[in-house]
Amino acid sequence: MGMNWRRFPIIRGVLRWFRSASFAIDGILHATKSQRHIKFHLLSAFTVLFLCFVIGVTKFEFIAISMVTLLVIAAEMFNSAIEAVVDSKTSQYNEWARIAKDVSAGAVLVCSVGAAIVGYLVLWPYMIRLLDEGPWISKHEPENIAVLALIMVMVTVILLKSYSGKGRALRGGFPSGHAALSFSVFVSVTRITDMQIVIVLFLAAALAVTLSRFFMKIHTLLELATGVVIGSGITYLLFLIFL
Repeated sequence: MGMNWRRFPIIRGVLRWFRSASFAIDGILHATKSQRHIKFHLLSAFTVLFLCFVIGVTKFEFIAISMVTLLVIAAEMFNSAIEAVVDSKTSQYNEWARIAKDVSAGAVLVCSVGAAIVGYLVLWPYMIRLLDEGPWISKHEPENIAVLALIMVMVTVILLKSYSGKGRALRGGFPSGHAALSFSVFVSVTRITDMQIVIVLFLAAALAVTLSRFFMKIHTLLELATGVVIGSGITYLLFLIFL
């Protein structure tokens, strides 16, 4: 008889966390599918994040840009949640429903204006430098590039799943998020270390994760192959640009 790992508190806690995280990511995917504004904000975040790496903003500037970007996306998601609750309660015109929707939309506007101000204050000196010195590409530590790759791969997967309209964030749909993230990590490892045993182990882990999605009938081979190409391609390209 196999051991019941759920009997161990730590294992139960980890499984519970992964389940909660899965629900949260599903919420992000649902919001992205149903709200075109969130698609726009994710694309904007993708672009701004890449631009920050190109021009080489300082650590604290990057933190400021990241925080206001996340704040706008979170505000848009709260706005979507409030609209969903209001619409579920009434299908007719209601003044209180209008006020709730207008106030939540106003919160998004306030966050967007604040993000625009922070972005201007941080990025404007770099734009002046760009006009004076011409374009440049900053170089970064491999570990930082690996983190950037994971973020950009995840955003790409969420956007593609939102457009395809199939599957959940971590289960099913086009493309496979597990395959994309697994091979993103694998490519990062190949650029961070020269230890062959470590590279082989991470390759085996990436293949195991990817193939398990096929044998569990969660993804098709096309969905898995696309995930592998996205994860590997984006990560390799980022290391090629910034290392």
